[in-house]
Amino acid sequence: MTRKLIPVLALASLAGIANAADIAAGKAKAAACAGCHGADGIAANPAYPNLAGQHAQYLVAAMQAYKTGARNHAVMKAMVGSLSDEDMENIAAYYESLKK
Repeated sequence: MTRKLIPVLALASLAGIANAADIAAGKAKAAACAGCHGADGIAANPAYPNLAGQHAQYLVAAMQAYKTGARNHAVMKAMVGSLSDEDMENIAAYYESLKK
């Protein structure tokens, strides 16, 4: 019984980001991302990844990795450097809410 419960709890915690986050606040913060990733999360330049429809948990993890330097990209490190965890969750929820 415990083995069946663990995946359910894990999914519930992942869903918590999108449910608890403020998508409107995320959209406002994501305006700075539009230059590379597009206003609607679809990049005009194929060199930049599309963010629309990405899982929020993945996006938060990616932003945290850029912020800590675990993922090495000078521009992304500068872009996320001043973001709080709440900002990241809001931005991630916004992009997850968009259609691919």
